[in-house]
Amino acid sequence: MTNKDIVEFYDALKMLAKEKGIDVEYLLDRIRNAIIVAVKKDFGGNENIFVVMNPETNEFSVTIRKSVVEEVTNPDEELTLDQALQFTKRAKLGKTIDIKLDPKRFGRIAAQSAKHVLRQGIREAEKNQQVLEFQRRKQELVTAVITRIDPRSGAATIQVGKGETVLPKSEQMECDNIVEGAHIKVYVVDVKETEKGLRALVSRTHAGLVTRLFENEVPEIFDGTVEIKSVAREAGSRTKMAVISHDENVDAVGACIGQRGTRVANIVDELGGEKIDIVEYSDDPATFIAAALAPAKVLGVEMDPEGAKACRVTVPDAQLSLAIGNKGQNARLAVKLTGWKIDIRPESGFYGEDMDEDEE
Repeated sequence: MTNKDIVEFYDALKMLAKEKGIDVEYLLDRIRNAIIVAVKKDFGGNENIFVVMNPETNEFSVTIRKSVVEEVTNPDEELTLDQALQFTKRAKLGKTIDIKLDPKRFGRIAAQSAKHVLRQGIREAEKNQQVLEFQRRKQELVTAVITRIDPRSGAATIQVGKGETVLPKSEQMECDNIVEGAHIKVYVVDVKETEKGLRALVSRTHAGLVTRLFENEVPEIFDGTVEIKSVAREAGSRTKMAVISHDENVDAVGACIGQRGTRVANIVDELGGEKIDIVEYSDDPATFIAAALAPAKVLGVEMDPEGAKACRVTVPDAQLSLAIGNKGQNARLAVKLTGWKIDIRPESGFYGEDMDEDEE
């Protein structure tokens, strides 16, 4: 390759990188690897192939480093002194020399190999670039377009800007309108490295979705006046959320509910009718636990004397089922919300005979 060819090569590479939105150094790294693979096919060798590519100085070279020995046992990595002197007059026994290769010597097979690896690298880079769209929106709420649905698994391929990922069936709500072309709000849980490259994890069932919906709907949460302390959720069924106000003139629960319940109603609609209980957070565990069991009335909370995060709660006999909830849901969410183990007992001290086994 002449200097002119090298300059034109780097100019074309920069244009390609800009057009595809790919980092130039990433492309150069893939090309280096492709050339090394091609050189190995034609010349052998293992760790002794060096490719230098610098678009800033227009440097481009491919060399094989070999040891100069009296008797060759590994032609891929060794050569005799006579052979070495053909490349440089400075060759000496026991030393190494760098043999510069003409890229044209790689031949048609090497060129095709480099082209294939480069094409594959561009596809991988474009895919990773798409995932980076989600990396910038990590733990945020985004609006996505459903582009494809797997008829067997029910997984939906969604697109956000140039980014694309999969919303698994397990991360969808039963009430979701999963049809191609529909817009849907998802929570970007994380972006992880997998065997197939970067992968964005998104969800409609994550508690973070509820948090972000309230941040968008309630200005007092967005500006920090009201803080969401914890969220416990069973997606599609019920959510409990604990909030606290940092301004004595602002009612935290009232701000989240909104005038005539409009704010929370908008979020309930977005979640397909999912029930949402909003309670006041307290630094006092007993007060917080009592609030978390709403709508049931709590008569008393007895903390574990041994200091474990456990307590016994007393409720009126008539509200025992309400405190425990259908199949234990109210109590289960209260435990998740507070982080305390809660043992619910009726005021009379014994359970009614009409209580079903699940509630008990």
